[in-house]
Amino acid sequence: MKDNYAAIVQNNIGTLFAKPGAAANLEARLPGAADGDGVSFSAFGEPCRISPAGIFLSGVKQTGPVGIVISLYALGADSRPMVMAPFKAFKDFPGSMPYVGAFAAYTQEPLVPHVEAVREHLPRILETMGGSTDVGPVGGDLAFRVMPLPKIALCYIFYEADEDFPASVTCIFSSNAVDFIPMDGLADTGEYTTRRILRLLG
Repeated sequence: MKDNYAAIVQNNIGTLFAKPGAAANLEARLPGAADGDGVSFSAFGEPCRISPAGIFLSGVKQTGPVGIVISLYALGADSRPMVMAPFKAFKDFPGSMPYVGAFAAYTQEPLVPHVEAVREHLPRILETMGGSTDVGPVGGDLAFRVMPLPKIALCYIFYEADEDFPASVTCIFSSNAVDFIPMDGLADTGEYTTRRILRLLG
């Protein structure tokens, strides 16, 4: 399976850089900064570079699922700007139904036991992932947004347990997130953003 992931990543990169001037075009679309034969930007709170040689996060070549997600974003991003608000629930995006259960299981539920740790480490999370607590009237006991990819924002809303309801976490997206990545990639973006947040709690 790992070899299959690597082949998909490399195939997507080949498509990205197939035409002359591809790096300059990618710089504008992601957006990112020209970096030799590639483009540098931030992905999942880490320095990312994409070039014909591969996708690298903090200097480590990505040949697995994260590399696929980043390559799908690079293929899908265009010159349109991100529209932050109103935030949109994952289930409200067309075509999301097959992924709703996995999205809840891998993006939202893993954070439920960690609300206090998230609150404690929030400054670190926001600094690392280009985030903010400026999320408007979304409710919850704790809410913030992060930027796992340059044109995709995720807003996490935490509800603490009370006498009537258990603790819960809701994750919603910038309004036009699906314009820049396929639906399966959007679901995976949520999962790997949550994994990154959990690593920042350590």
